[in-house]
Amino acid sequence: MHHASHRVVIYTGDVATSASPAVLETLLGSCVAVCLFDPRRRIGGMNHILLPEGSDDVRSARFGIHAMELLINQLMQQGADRASLVAKAFGGACVFAGMSTVKIGTMNAEFVREFLHIEQIPLVAQRLGGTHAVHVYFHTDTGKAIVRTVDGSTLPKIVHDEDTYRRQRAVDAQEDEVTFF
Repeated sequence: MHHASHRVVIYTGDVATSASPAVLETLLGSCVAVCLFDPRRRIGGMNHILLPEGSDDVRSARFGIHAMELLINQLMQQGADRASLVAKAFGGACVFAGMSTVKIGTMNAEFVREFLHIEQIPLVAQRLGGTHAVHVYFHTDTGKAIVRTVDGSTLPKIVHDEDTYRRQRAVDAQEDEVTFF
């Protein structure tokens, strides 16, 4: 990532960081994205969390703890100082009213707030919850985040993308069942 016009789209389970100017972007419904930024060194990154946690044997960036550990570690490898990090968090919406009794967006938002509190990383801005999906653009060199509310017309695309991702993960899991000697 070498110049300010460099854009990286972050999908579910992705983590991206950059010590040079870049714009990281993602589309969120019930998922959450955490943007961490070191203002002194001007290094930033973003993750895209599907759920707070997964099964014990799965260490995937789709799940909260692992996604946060990867983001922090990658930022530190880029030269960020952990003690200087500040956070911005987005997503966690309930985009389908009555979809289930378990509110995944709420659980994701609660996870992020608790994780950042425990890790003593200040949450300096947030747009968590609500009923609308959001498109987030995060500038790694300034820490500026631009959040646009997505109208309902793009919900079918979000649902399609999430379903496609889940189906691909199921295929990948089946392929992982092969044991090589």
